[in-house]
Amino acid sequence: MTITPPEFTFQVLLVDDNEDDVFLTTEAFQEANVNAEIIVHRDGVDALAFLHDKTQKKPHLILLDLNMPRKDGRETLAELKSDPDLKNIPVVILTTSDSESDIEQAYNLHANSFITKPINFDEFVISVKNLKAFWFKTVKLPPVK
Repeated sequence: MTITPPEFTFQVLLVDDNEDDVFLTTEAFQEANVNAEIIVHRDGVDALAFLHDKTQKKPHLILLDLNMPRKDGRETLAELKSDPDLKNIPVVILTTSDSESDIEQAYNLHANSFITKPINFDEFVISVKNLKAFWFKTVKLPPVK
């Protein structure tokens, strides 16, 4: 007899101020059959407040846009990676930028990967499938606290 455990749900924090990009990202996750709860915050200030809230469970993965109001992705990433309680959460930069300087700066700030958002929805779904295969199937993520 085989007992199949219930499928595990990943928690993903999506930090993006663009309503259309949030919609496309959540739709791509559904289309790619990613079993994830997506928590959305519109800027780094709100995302960091959420992450510092001891009553909230930490996400397994953070998808972070670079260009946002109040606290942009670079500032948010720097703060995340300098915080002993948050630095182990993998951060994937998910942005429209493909600038070499943005890519270099993101990795210098210890981003775990950098994805330029595809313009075409089908390509976006492929990117999310690749993200799923790598982050949710291949690698071992740190425990969520």
